[in-house]
Amino acid sequence: MVIAGLVLLGMLLATGAALAAVPVVAGDVSVLLRHADSIKLSDPGEFQQILDRLDSDSAALAPDQVDYLRYLQAWRAAYHGDYQTSDTMVDELLERSNSDTVLFRAKVLKVNTLAERSRYEEAFQLESQLLAQLPEITDPDARGQALVIAAYLYEEAGQYDLAFEYADQVFKESTGPYSCKAEHARLAALYKSGRLEGIDEQFRKGVEICTEAKDPVYGNGIRFYMASLALQRGHADEAIRLLEGNYATVTRSNYQMLISEFDALLAEAYMNTGQLTQAKRFALQVIEQSMRNEYAESLSIAYRVLYLIEKHQGHLDKALAYHEQYMLANKGYLSAVNARALAYQTVQQQLAAKKLQIDTLSKQNEILRLEQSLDRKATETSRLYIILLATVLAFIAFWTYRIKRSQLRFMRLARRDGLTDIFNRQHFVSEAEQQLQYCRKSGREACLVLIDLDHFKAVNDTYGHAVGDRVLKRAVAACQAHLRSTDILGRLGGEEFGIVLPECTLDQVLDRAERIRLAIVEVVRGDAVDDICVSASFGVASTTRSGHELRQLLIHADDALYQAKREGRNRVSVSDGRAKPRLNAVGAATEEVQ
Repeated sequence: MVIAGLVLLGMLLATGAALAAVPVVAGDVSVLLRHADSIKLSDPGEFQQILDRLDSDSAALAPDQVDYLRYLQAWRAAYHGDYQTSDTMVDELLERSNSDTVLFRAKVLKVNTLAERSRYEEAFQLESQLLAQLPEITDPDARGQALVIAAYLYEEAGQYDLAFEYADQVFKESTGPYSCKAEHARLAALYKSGRLEGIDEQFRKGVEICTEAKDPVYGNGIRFYMASLALQRGHADEAIRLLEGNYATVTRSNYQMLISEFDALLAEAYMNTGQLTQAKRFALQVIEQSMRNEYAESLSIAYRVLYLIEKHQGHLDKALAYHEQYMLANKGYLSAVNARALAYQTVQQQLAAKKLQIDTLSKQNEILRLEQSLDRKATETSRLYIILLATVLAFIAFWTYRIKRSQLRFMRLARRDGLTDIFNRQHFVSEAEQQLQYCRKSGREACLVLIDLDHFKAVNDTYGHAVGDRVLKRAVAACQAHLRSTDILGRLGGEEFGIVLPECTLDQVLDRAERIRLAIVEVVRGDAVDDICVSASFGVASTTRSGHELRQLLIHADDALYQAKREGRNRVSVSDGRAKPRLNAVGAATEEVQ
């Protein structure tokens, strides 16, 4: 029967498009499903064709075969970036499927899609559950998937030793189709951790493993790291040959994240060789793709390349615009890196706290059992044991308190600026959007004030960063002295700050801004260094002119801030609700870019 099934499968595949016209025999469905599963990366066209054919005959399939088909369809949706469809199908499987293997693989797929959407804390929580369940799973594909995803998650979180451990476990259990993915995760961890000794030979062997496994996507992922290392060593031509030589295969895979990574690296390599037209073309392709899927690291590289090209060609206005986009994308990438590490630490703390809670309940139950079984002859001995257990409980409670404090500290670090202890950019934006939504719904006015310390770079250069940090702290203290408890103050980056003042008219905000401006001059002048002189420029935007959308308020307030800079600094400028071009500020913009 197995030989007959394989012969029929060969006939179906040989007829290509005729597959849709051949009735599916119940006994051969499992063979087709397993075959589709094995070629989903190496031959996506045939994979799609098999799934469509089986979906049209799904009414004739057994329940376990329908579940397997739905799992593969969910995987296909996630592969193409349609996470909403994938989530819906996975959730349906988790509710109704009776197959332990399908349920386990569906959870593994959800971990992968959560990580791709930067929902790292949920991904680590679900991955911890899967690893705890792994000893009960016997299906080699399900085990391989879970171990590979674990290796990738820990590599992304910077836990490289754990990534090596799970990748090695894949090789110990099987040398099958997951060996290529595990090798890719292992090499990524080696490259990112800076362990480069002998890595060229390991890259070569990794490509051979993926070629043998017929897995071009992860094979090209290894080639991406090879090209990155070549570019890092200054061999841009070698990087271009490697990337261009495999670009057609990457494009055919339709895996947009890898395509964006190749495009970004090609843009950087062509720029380093002076081929600016090619560099610009590939950089723009990355930005165009980011309209649908934002891959922050590739996007950051693309904007940096475009900024340097425009600057080199003397187009300073375009260079400034691309530099601003580069800074935003780079901050997004760094935030994602920090979020991965923080999510890992948070989940580890939660698991430790949960384990302590379980231990506490176990000890409490043991105490109750002891109290109920006290015998008159052993009363004194049993009470001594109870005292010992109570001491253990007190110790556990103490550590639970310590862990809770660590969790609160992690949350504070994620929201506060480390130097000034006010909101960081990410938390400021979140709080500001909520406050503005409240003002919009309640019909109340609000204003946004952007503050930028004038000539702050000169303070750092002249007096050193220690004095510069002290100036920043004093400037923040001067702002806080004139703010209410409902006002939102955050550090947007460097010497730039933002304030959202809800339920304030424009006249009230202008008066408040003027007092803050004078206070900053006075508080900085009172520094230990007598001849230090720092002032601040202010840009103000009001919801009555700019609306309640934070993005529009930021644009108008930023325009007003630039107007204040152009008019001589150390002043407050108000936006009239219309964005103004900055062509007259080319000189100042160039200075900022440099």
